[in-house]
Amino acid sequence: MERRAFIKRETKETQIELSINLDGSGKYKVDTQVGFLSHMLESFSFHSMIDLEIMATGDVHVSHHHLVEDVGIVLGMAVKEALGDKKGIKRFGYSIIPMDEALALCSIDLSGRPLLFYDDLGYRGKITNFDYELMGEFFKGFTLSAGITMHLKALSGHNLHHIAECLTKAFAIALKEAVSIDPRRSQIPSTKGSI
Repeated sequence: MERRAFIKRETKETQIELSINLDGSGKYKVDTQVGFLSHMLESFSFHSMIDLEIMATGDVHVSHHHLVEDVGIVLGMAVKEALGDKKGIKRFGYSIIPMDEALALCSIDLSGRPLLFYDDLGYRGKITNFDYELMGEFFKGFTLSAGITMHLKALSGHNLHHIAECLTKAFAIALKEAVSIDPRRSQIPSTKGSI
């Protein structure tokens, strides 16, 4: 049975409709008003194999901050809903991904305990008109609303586009592993609490 979710969320600053299929093939339809954010979401969908459709609008004339953070929140809500009781999932996922000079590590535990440890090397600047530091806001929004533990760390890099994309791909591949079904676990009832 496919694990799907649809979330519609409206605030004073943003309006977002998002649907996912955790058991998809990486198909996407993305429109966020922010070119670089859309690019990252397309990369996320492709590498995680999670089908993604999203329409997001917001007060981007003020700043991209609200839209980027809220898209992360809504994506996290959708992943949490699509996982349901988490029966049979591998739960843990990790990856180390290179992109040219950039290298990123991601480790995920679908634990129900929200915690993000994030290190983007401390760089600040623009990728076209996108503020690089907003990547952290996206991942924070995702982690807290999904209720997961995630360590996401840029290990090296100089080009902000490469680092941001490397972080996104590492996240996508680690999440693909964590949400996948382990046939040996699919017959075991979900456990409550921490094991």
